[in-house]
Amino acid sequence: MRLFPRGVRLRTQIVLLQVALVALTLGLAFAVFAYLSDQRLTAEYGQRALAIARTVASDPVVRAEVARYAALPLAPGPPLRAELVAGDLERTAEAARQRTGALFVVITDDAGLRLAHPDPTRLGEMVSTDPSQALGGAEVVISEQGTLGDSVRAKVPVRAPDSERVVGEVSVGISTEAVGEQLSSDLSKAGVLVLGALFAGIAGSILLARRWHGLTLGLQPAELAELVREQDVVLHGIGVGVVAVDDRWRTTVINDEARALLGIEGESGRPVETIGLTARVLAAFRAADGLPVQAAVGDRIVVVTARMVTRDGRSLGAVLDVRDRTDVESLTRQLDAVQSMSTVLRAQRHEFANRLHLLSGLLHGDRPGEAARYIDELLGSGPLGAAMPGIDAVRDPYLQAFLAAKAAHARENGVQLRLGPNTWVDANLAAPVDVTTVLGNLLDNAIDAVRGSAPPVAPDDATQNSPKVAGVDPDPTAAPAREVTALPPVDAARRSAETRTDSPALPAGESPDPTAAHTDIAPAAESGEETTGSGAEPRGRRAESGSRFAAPAAVVEVELVQEGSTLHITVADSGGGVAPDLVDALFADGVSTKPGVGVPGGRGVGLTLSRQVARALGGDVWLASAGTPGGALTGAEFIARLPGVLTEGEPT
Repeated sequence: MRLFPRGVRLRTQIVLLQVALVALTLGLAFAVFAYLSDQRLTAEYGQRALAIARTVASDPVVRAEVARYAALPLAPGPPLRAELVAGDLERTAEAARQRTGALFVVITDDAGLRLAHPDPTRLGEMVSTDPSQALGGAEVVISEQGTLGDSVRAKVPVRAPDSERVVGEVSVGISTEAVGEQLSSDLSKAGVLVLGALFAGIAGSILLARRWHGLTLGLQPAELAELVREQDVVLHGIGVGVVAVDDRWRTTVINDEARALLGIEGESGRPVETIGLTARVLAAFRAADGLPVQAAVGDRIVVVTARMVTRDGRSLGAVLDVRDRTDVESLTRQLDAVQSMSTVLRAQRHEFANRLHLLSGLLHGDRPGEAARYIDELLGSGPLGAAMPGIDAVRDPYLQAFLAAKAAHARENGVQLRLGPNTWVDANLAAPVDVTTVLGNLLDNAIDAVRGSAPPVAPDDATQNSPKVAGVDPDPTAAPAREVTALPPVDAARRSAETRTDSPALPAGESPDPTAAHTDIAPAAESGEETTGSGAEPRGRRAESGSRFAAPAAVVEVELVQEGSTLHITVADSGGGVAPDLVDALFADGVSTKPGVGVPGGRGVGLTLSRQVARALGGDVWLASAGTPGGALTGAEFIARLPGVLTEGEPT
């Protein structure tokens, strides 16, 4: 049932309903007041009449005269009327009436004959109302209609002098017109107050309607209902977390996805600082600049964006949307590894073409012996050469490829990535994504720390050391071959380290590839050196371990050590180390030494994520050394322990 036509606005409906409600309430209140006032005035005038009647009935003259007339046999008629008109009872009653303003003061004997009455013609007659209750000794207050009209009257018995015997009654009446006049006066005053209250109610209704209009942004009921339905569908039907606050930064909406992604709880109306947001997410929320910010929350990577909400120039609060990027970040890391490996393959393909050119030159120059030795050399180091010296100490092909890709990435940035002398992993990865997440972040940070300290090495730089063949001019369009001294293969079962001593001689005029100027690195298990419980030995010991790498200015060393199913990772570099003021906050979300300009979501997530991944596995990542000035590697050293990531089964 509709109370208003369809076109009436909500604001108007509120005003009309409020005015009607106020008017109805005041009307009922006025009616109740009028009824109670009438009852009160009637009772008051009845008590007034009773007081007058008691006073008259207690007068000694009245008592004596009434007792005298009660003892005589009275015969109604003119003689009796004349006597009563001139008697003391008439004078006393009339004086009391005039003094009190009563409608009448009537005195009767015990038979009900009037002994005093305002109308002398009615003296000696029977009263018009029943006097039995008063003559029976009771006092009565009642509203009745008599010969003088409606009145509120009181009847009081008159007793004989010095006796309790009832000899008559006194009846005093006050006209109901007087009661009505007093009631009208009271109601007129109350009516003024009611009208004032009505106008105040109307004004309040208008103000309430305006307030409601502002709170609902001028939306009509149908629009509000549609918004509620849309909000329920949008907030709980999409995979985006939403946290909304009002202009006082108190929460108004927290959907289920936001609770799951941010790990928060809390009812609406709480300050945003108390619902459990991380410091980075809270700072982004407070900024509300619309820029995406990447943050680590628990074991998830999320991207949060906060925006202010305004309407008609009025601030309504802010909204934070939260998107889960955990899977995307995982895929991104895997894609980075694939791209790095693709770069390595392109470089190796170019190098392989150079070697074919060299073989072609040797054969065309009628030097088959040297060509054969060169082929033996290539076969000893693999078809594309060793990606990293000592890589055979790592069994898992996925981890080998990942390290090779990172080595290629490092070479492109002028950084040498090398394996530590104690590296030994005789198992396959059971959790490759977790391992590459931690290892990749540590390596990327180390490479960035030493980048720029040495000139980049292009893939063709080593071709200056390619052999020159007498009598043969290589194709000028093809880069000469790059020779890499091979590392000996390491048997997968015994994993024994061997030292190659019979490398074939190079053709005259050649010099070996500088990247191959090293000896094979024996695993720690075969070299007789013990590893520490953390999987890495201190930097000072490593500097004295006899490593014979040619150490360029920019070096990153990674050491991988297996302990059952636990993988220990140590990454050190030759950079400047970690600043003392960043040591304590290094693993905090959003802390980074690299500028975040142009990076979506900012920086400062890698170490936080690495530690979270490690701790989720039951391990940890920590800073072992902020820097070792004067050591072989002067930069920072990080250690990671990843339990349960290795398996003796097939690679994952």
